[in-house]
Amino acid sequence: MEPSAAIAGYLHYLRVERGLSPATIAAYGADLRAFATACTGRPDWSARPDAAREYLSSMSRPPRVLRPSTRRRRAAAIRAFYRFLFAEELIERDVAGLLDLPRPQRHLPDTLDQSQVDALLSAPAASTAEGLRDRALLELLYACGLRIGEALRLDLDDVSLRQRTVRVIGKGDRERLLPVGEPALAALSGYLESVRPAWLERAVARDPRAARRGGPLFMSAQGRRLSRMSAWRGIRRAALAAGIRGHVTPHTLRHSFATHLLEGGADLRVVQELLGHASITTTQLYTHLTGERIKQVYARAHPRA
Repeated sequence: MEPSAAIAGYLHYLRVERGLSPATIAAYGADLRAFATACTGRPDWSARPDAAREYLSSMSRPPRVLRPSTRRRRAAAIRAFYRFLFAEELIERDVAGLLDLPRPQRHLPDTLDQSQVDALLSAPAASTAEGLRDRALLELLYACGLRIGEALRLDLDDVSLRQRTVRVIGKGDRERLLPVGEPALAALSGYLESVRPAWLERAVARDPRAARRGGPLFMSAQGRRLSRMSAWRGIRRAALAAGIRGHVTPHTLRHSFATHLLEGGADLRVVQELLGHASITTTQLYTHLTGERIKQVYARAHPRA
């Protein structure tokens, strides 16, 4: 059995039976095709774990040493692939059970404190159309803990200003209905009333279908759905204007959202639902982060620390 044919069957299974998102399937495909290339000339790849072990081991050696998180992701993709082949009786041996995952590194994400968040959200210029849009985007990212892709996929029909909610489709096509706070609602209202109508008109003039489901929530001045790159540039501009040093990304606001909720006493299960995590293990990372923050505050403030 050729690896490429087996991979095609597995990706079809992920798409049709598991219903995974196109981005997830593309990531699995890229990892597995790299593995298939490494298996060239190895007819034993489907019967023994040696080919997979050697491939995974090569990622931690020069000339190209991959990050532990990347090695672990690729190992997980390969194990899931072998598990599928064994379950479908395409291979006779449970190779997946003979492969170990690299030990995960505990990486605490970057967060902002409350004063930094306030400065960041206030930074976009209210005197410009793009500034009003960027302010609305930043406020919504922090108010709901959204991934940037989730925010940029929103249409106007996904937002209810009256009910103060936003409907989000996250990873694995999981839907969640999130509350939106007053500051974010005010920023959204300002953008929707004074900026977006003219941009939507340009979009509809070019293609009447642009108004389906109310049209994209966040748009460019040219009447197109806001791109990920444009959103990143807007956030970077705001960080520079706010005087925040370091690497500030859209995910920084998501991390800050979760950390501030837990510091305020929110239940871990509630934070998991708000973030759209499939496993609470992912959310528990923020409990470690909160513990680190407590230690820092103690060391700074306690007279005998």
